[in-house]
Amino acid sequence: MLVRPRSGRVVAGVCAALANRFGVSSTLVRLLFVLSFLLPGTQLVVYAVLWVLVPSEGSERARRGRGL
Repeated sequence: MLVRPRSGRVVAGVCAALANRFGVSSTLVRLLFVLSFLLPGTQLVVYAVLWVLVPSEGSERARRGRGL
């Protein structure tokens, strides 16, 4: 389940959540996210949507297992 961790956050914990989910370094995910800005696209919109949809660790929604 995709859950934004309470520790290791830089902004909202989206990159840390993706790193934890896929078993890679959060620094790598953050670097890839920053490098993605070199390409045209909607990176900030995707980040904002994930910020809203992915529950924070320890939240009621995360405890019920209704994360992504």
